[in-house]
Amino acid sequence: MVTRGGGSQSYGFPIYCAAWLPLAHIIKPDPPAAEADADDPSSSTPSLPMAVLGGGGGEGRSGVPNKLVVAALATGEEAAPALSPDTVVEVNSEEEVPYRMAVHPRGDGVFCAFPNGCRLYRWESQEGEGPQRLALEPDQDALAELKDVGLQLAVSFSGEGSILAIGGEDGYLRVFNWPTMGSVLTEIDTKTSIKDLTISSDEKFLAVNRSSGPCRVWDLQSSEVVASLPRETWNNRRKHHRSWLKRHADTCNS
Repeated sequence: MVTRGGGSQSYGFPIYCAAWLPLAHIIKPDPPAAEADADDPSSSTPSLPMAVLGGGGGEGRSGVPNKLVVAALATGEEAAPALSPDTVVEVNSEEEVPYRMAVHPRGDGVFCAFPNGCRLYRWESQEGEGPQRLALEPDQDALAELKDVGLQLAVSFSGEGSILAIGGEDGYLRVFNWPTMGSVLTEIDTKTSIKDLTISSDEKFLAVNRSSGPCRVWDLQSSEVVASLPRETWNNRRKHHRSWLKRHADTCNS
């Protein structure tokens, strides 16, 4: 059941991951429209922003489906912006629930992390500007090396889409060139899990945050750690605060 209220939206299943779509790289305009756009760039009508959402009830017979859905952002003068209750695309992922996702910025598809491994969904777009021309299909031949790697807690493409980085619950960090999947970097630390990662805008550096230890910054060209950012604890903050108070008191008394 789809419900909406106060600018919110739900689609009948728990949502674990979401991302906006680069529609300019996904939806193909009709040939006449494309020719008109070439003559007059201002003649094109932008599509409504869309998001892809993933989640579900997990394994078993919970009755809650596991799926990916695409919905457009509905805007109105009297109502707060919210995703439309009418989905553009729905893809059932059977017994596997999508936990994490990364949308390729140049339209190569949606990278999904499931409990047992990863899968790539490709956009299928016929000519036309309407969202009804959009489809999402699993690529059974892609990511063969990642189908059984376990749950990935962090996944990200670089801004230009030439690098894919994933970090697992098992502590494995893997970085690849995209789309060749040539290995750029691999690090194994089975005593921790990877909680988050991000690639710099120039695609030269990768910051990785694990469940314990410092946040490390990797140089993706040399595959070496170039910086370690210590984890700030509550005790460290208290010590810093007491030190600041003491310095401030000494200054006032002098």
